[in-house]
Amino acid sequence: MKPLLPRPPGSLRRRLILGVTALATVAVVVSQVFGFVVLRSWLLDRVDQQLADFHPPSPAYVDASRGGIPGGRPGVLPSDFRVYFYDASGRRTDVSLGADGTPGPRIADSVVELGIRDGHPATVDAVSGDSRWRVLLSSGPDDMHAVVALPLDTVDGATSKSLWLDAVLLAITVAALLALGRWVVRLGLLPLTRMEDTAERISAGQLDLRLPDTDPRTEIGRLGRVLNSMLERLRQALGEREASEARMRRFVADAGHELRTPLTAIQGYAQLALRRARLSADEQDEAHQLIAQNAERMGLLVDDLQLLALLDREPSYDSAPVDLLSLAADAVRTAALHGASHPVDLGPLPDPVGSGELDVVEATGDPHRLRQIVENLLSNARLYTPSGTPVHVRVGETRVNADTCGADRPGRTSASPPLPHGTPVGVVEVADEGPGLAARNAEHVFERFYRADPSRSRAHGGSGLGLSIASAIAEGHGGRLELDTAPGKGCTFRLVLPARPPDERNGGTSCW
Repeated sequence: MKPLLPRPPGSLRRRLILGVTALATVAVVVSQVFGFVVLRSWLLDRVDQQLADFHPPSPAYVDASRGGIPGGRPGVLPSDFRVYFYDASGRRTDVSLGADGTPGPRIADSVVELGIRDGHPATVDAVSGDSRWRVLLSSGPDDMHAVVALPLDTVDGATSKSLWLDAVLLAITVAALLALGRWVVRLGLLPLTRMEDTAERISAGQLDLRLPDTDPRTEIGRLGRVLNSMLERLRQALGEREASEARMRRFVADAGHELRTPLTAIQGYAQLALRRARLSADEQDEAHQLIAQNAERMGLLVDDLQLLALLDREPSYDSAPVDLLSLAADAVRTAALHGASHPVDLGPLPDPVGSGELDVVEATGDPHRLRQIVENLLSNARLYTPSGTPVHVRVGETRVNADTCGADRPGRTSASPPLPHGTPVGVVEVADEGPGLAARNAEHVFERFYRADPSRSRAHGGSGLGLSIASAIAEGHGGRLELDTAPGKGCTFRLVLPARPPDERNGGTSCW
């Protein structure tokens, strides 16, 4: 025997229609039953009141005790009443009033067999047929009793017609409720139907569509707003995922291209070096040097890729007080030793960006990584500007706004979000007086493996990862790396870091 599985629920529309119809039907039936009971009770009360108000005359008791009506007068009453008499011994007499030939009530032959209390109406069947009678026992003179009866044909007819009318009205009401409920439910669920159609079109690939019903005063409207917000977030997430995948594909392609060049050179010179018999000693030395240079270049590229992967995955930095002025001075001294072709000077931030004075500027972070940023910026300034181009390193402290640093504005680019306005920051600027960058190049300068336009002359080319690494390190310290440039106006790279609070400087003795 197969187990009985629960029937799946019907559609929401069907359940709502059936539920509303069932509830309304129950309400109508309850009201009809209540009305029927009230009507029948009211009619019976009227009959009982008529029975209580009717009192047989005293001569009728005397005639009944004598065994007949004097003069042979008929016992017919000008109404539907029937009166039956019982003598003092409790036996029913042969005298009755109101007999008109129609079947009367079924009355017992003695008062004891009646089973009716004095003054309490009761219902009995007729002698023959389906009719019923309402009877009332009352006391008379000389210990006699009388039973007054009225037929219930009027009451039964009225209640029967009421039942048929209620049944017809119930059928009409149920049919009307089904039709009207279907229309009302369909109208009420119309926003859900539109949502369903829109959702099907979205699932078919039309991701720009949104749910039309967003009235916050209705439940469906609030649901539509929530779903629209969710769809927008999903669209953004899909867009970010696609952009991330595109960047990853471009990154892999660029990395492969960058690695292919030194690998090809190493392979070619290695094959050339194997032909020792055909090469002179100087040619062999040159081949070995070129192999070593390309291997070193490839090693540096691999190191940069590993560093980027580390920064993307789980960057870890030391947290220590850093004197940005000393850091910049060390970087300037190193740059002066390695590249005398570009004069480098150290000074304060110009007014109104900074205070105009060269002073100690403290931040919190990893000194090694922060120095790596400054050295990378100085290296770029030497590589991508003509020989003899002055390079200026400036250090100072200011607050974030569009006129200073740390905030976005036209002509400024950065791969990191802006800092809150008014935040105290320490700044290290590396500005050159070279040809500058066009806006289209400045927008991509922090992307991985990006190289600027060839019009910005350089003696040697890097891998295009230095600024990406520097930007990631700056963002990991809660700051950012930004660029202000324009064609013919040079480039100003700016490292912006949150400044240390005054109470943490020099053991809490310094102040602003």
